[in-house]
Amino acid sequence: MGTNPRSRIYNCGMAIKPIEIFTEFAAAINNHDAKAIAALITADHLFVDGLGNQVQGATQMEAGWRGYFAMCPDYQIRIEHVLADDSLALAAGVAGGTIDGVEWRTPAAWKAIIRDGKLAEFRVFADNKPVYEILARRPRSS
Repeated sequence: MGTNPRSRIYNCGMAIKPIEIFTEFAAAINNHDAKAIAALITADHLFVDGLGNQVQGATQMEAGWRGYFAMCPDYQIRIEHVLADDSLALAAGVAGGTIDGVEWRTPAAWKAIIRDGKLAEFRVFADNKPVYEILARRPRSS
């Protein structure tokens, strides 16, 4: 895999690799730190969920993560495998948490495109059915 110094950030002269950036991002998710997540993504960041729904922009994503953490207060991703090159990180593992007192877990994969040391794009590949089944049990408001 080639080296592209423009797709890396530098810390005291040392390049920070996409795998490290992705690991920081995952830690921010697991710490429920929406502010840290926003600091790790580009202003024009694109998020795509497992159903293909898209959200664009760091401000919108920070609010979106805050909302998700409120809905699923113990949300965690467990990364079991990661592959990366100069501008891409691919990971596989498990996502889960508790919504309305009901625990859920699902296999998941993630794709992160790194640009200038930040996540320009984050895609989730997971079965959303467990979450939607829990949400479907919520009482409908009139």
